[in-house]
Amino acid sequence: ALKLRAGDKHCLVARSKCYLKLGDTENSLKDAEASLQNDKTFSKGLYQKAETLYTMGDFEFALVFYHRGYRLRPELQKFRLGIEKSQEAIVNCIGSPSSVKLENKEDLCFISRQAESKKANQKLQIKLTKDQKWTRKQEHVRNPKTERQLLGELYADKAYLEKLLKDEDLMESSTKQGIKVVDLVLSGISYLDTRSEFWQQQKPIYARVRERKLRQQRWIRDKKRKPAEVDRYIVKSMEDIDMLLAGDSPEESCKKARRVLKTIQGWSDDEVPNKNALIGNLHSRIGNAQLKMGQMEAALQSHKMDLEFARQ
Repeated sequence: ALKLRAGDKHCLVARSKCYLKLGDTENSLKDAEASLQNDKTFSKGLYQKAETLYTMGDFEFALVFYHRGYRLRPELQKFRLGIEKSQEAIVNCIGSPSSVKLENKEDLCFISRQAESKKANQKLQIKLTKDQKWTRKQEHVRNPKTERQLLGELYADKAYLEKLLKDEDLMESSTKQGIKVVDLVLSGISYLDTRSEFWQQQKPIYARVRERKLRQQRWIRDKKRKPAEVDRYIVKSMEDIDMLLAGDSPEESCKKARRVLKTIQGWSDDEVPNKNALIGNLHSRIGNAQLKMGQMEAALQSHKMDLEFARQ
């Protein structure tokens, strides 16, 4: 698609998402930034840049771009969710703002932590051979219990790769493409280390334990819906409704929108602060589906309802 239309911002965001799923955060960030080159207010580009920065562990910068997107498109729940998860990750890393005292003793340089660590890694990579790298990695091995908690199901994969390293004959062999097996194994272990470091930053072990206790206490105290759960339900439902309409299933889209509308109308204003805006959005989606089905009068009524909620 980009060969046909070079620099198309929607295509760049799509490719950025692909890179992010592949774990290639560097190219993901490049594409996200390229999508914003000619339009700094492109909400999809802002969201993708924020998501990439968050995945890189650069929570503070991610928060900046989630906020920019939220100011431009406050009706999009994903920006609010992004702000919440970034703030939570920052608090998990450094504690609450009240516990930190900043002192300006000398000139401070405002630089991304990600860029700083990248430069340091590049210097190390020049100096160290692969064997030395592996020795260095082993020096910083975490407690197996901690690592198991961080990696979860992936812990077995890491243990398997580390076991493979002891097979010297296998490590000396190469694939049909000429890639050394030792390089593949080391890159796999390196990737898992990077992910566990990110998860440790995002949610340290002490935060997980504390969170689990708080969750149990909340569950005992009351069984009300949590704001994050409400947000997730709304975002997922809206995506499903749009997907059904785009996939030529207007009837299903309309039914789904009516079900969600009924659910949201039954919730309190405390549970859904932007209730009226959501109800208006759902009437609009119902109207779009009715229009696609050829029900002109019904579509007109639905869009009138949307307009009424917009006026309110």
